[in-house]
Amino acid sequence: MNRRFSRLSGALFALFLAAAPAAAHEVKVGAIEITDLWARATPPAAPAAGGFLTITNHGSEPDRLISAASDAAEKVEIHEMKTENGTMIMRPVAGGVDIPAGGTVALAPGGYHIMFIRPKAPLVEGGKVAVTLTFEKAGAVDTFLHILPVGSPGPKPDADAGHAGGHDHQHMNMGQ
Repeated sequence: MNRRFSRLSGALFALFLAAAPAAAHEVKVGAIEITDLWARATPPAAPAAGGFLTITNHGSEPDRLISAASDAAEKVEIHEMKTENGTMIMRPVAGGVDIPAGGTVALAPGGYHIMFIRPKAPLVEGGKVAVTLTFEKAGAVDTFLHILPVGSPGPKPDADAGHAGGHDHQHMNMGQ
């Protein structure tokens, strides 16, 4: 009986591992690696939605994220949120976001982010939203963002990553 239980447990574990890649992904194009791809779910008739991700440039030359596009919204822009003279402001980024050689840039709540203006339908938790990211050197990258709950702070760090301080952005658990 123990042998049968062991086989069943092994089969279930293998099934779990096979399903895991569908819940988290990373995209690589040239020297650019994109991880932590997510968006927040929206209520019906929300005027906008935010998309977030982390870009790492493993190359020796800088690159630049120059635009984002998606059929999920009437308009898509790269925005920046920051405090100026004590006032929080948000506006489109002119010229794109620089990704330094050997550097990492996070598009995250409270900073740079993708703004989906007038979404054509609500972003539903557990779904995905397709997006095309265009880089100055790496070119266009078709991918998707995992839709997390309304108000989510983002994906949870993977407990198995084993890095203190949560600085390893390449290992994130998107399966919430």
